[in-house]
Amino acid sequence: MAAIDLNSDLGESYGAWSMGDDAAMLSIVSSANVACGFHAGDPAGILKTVKAAVERGVVLGAHVSYPDRVGFGRRDMDVTSGELIADVIYQIGALQGIAAAAGSKVRYVKPHGALYNRIANDAKQGQAVIDGIKAIDPTLVLMGLAGAPILDLARKSGLAVVAEAFADRAYTPQGELVSRREAGAVLHDPQEIANRMLQLAREGTLTAIDGSTIKVDAQSICVHGDSPGAVAIAAALRQRFEAEGIAVRSFVSEA
Repeated sequence: MAAIDLNSDLGESYGAWSMGDDAAMLSIVSSANVACGFHAGDPAGILKTVKAAVERGVVLGAHVSYPDRVGFGRRDMDVTSGELIADVIYQIGALQGIAAAAGSKVRYVKPHGALYNRIANDAKQGQAVIDGIKAIDPTLVLMGLAGAPILDLARKSGLAVVAEAFADRAYTPQGELVSRREAGAVLHDPQEIANRMLQLAREGTLTAIDGSTIKVDAQSICVHGDSPGAVAIAAALRQRFEAEGIAVRSFVSEA
């Protein structure tokens, strides 16, 4: 692989509460999944993050979520298709307005937290997310978990997709993310993570939590912006990739 995208979840601070170091991450990543207010983020903070991303040429993505600020979007919700379609349209529209004010535009959509995990295999909610995206801008790219059925469903519905892997998460032998409730689910050592992601970029494989080797076809790698040591992890990844001749750039042609 000659190039790979690095993305991070940003714009998640709310009022007096700070989440992550957006400025530092934006100097490292090539794509920014920006909160749209449903799980995190307030208008002023989102605008600040978007402006900083535009200044650095980082591509903007809408990080859409269930309406769950208290649970940070990590609680599953049994919403109707109509509600979910409207929620997706609303969130993308909000970020599109902020992006336009900053002289840029939204290029992709990445569902957040429980919604991301739910639609990976839930065709009903997955189709609702797809329908919401298509209703507001069918040129947007859907970012989803590598190997998950949602990617095929989106392709069949006419959306472009990009598959992602998670730098700081462990995988099951089935290629799914290990639940955060399980020991060893979140990885912390920057050099260990860099070694794993170099293996992914070069060979398209990862070592699962049981030691087995699994196939993972991903064009983008996520480092969670709210994880402890997130900036150090992202920096280690970029340094390792560039040292190995792998460029870090977005999966879309321009910012």
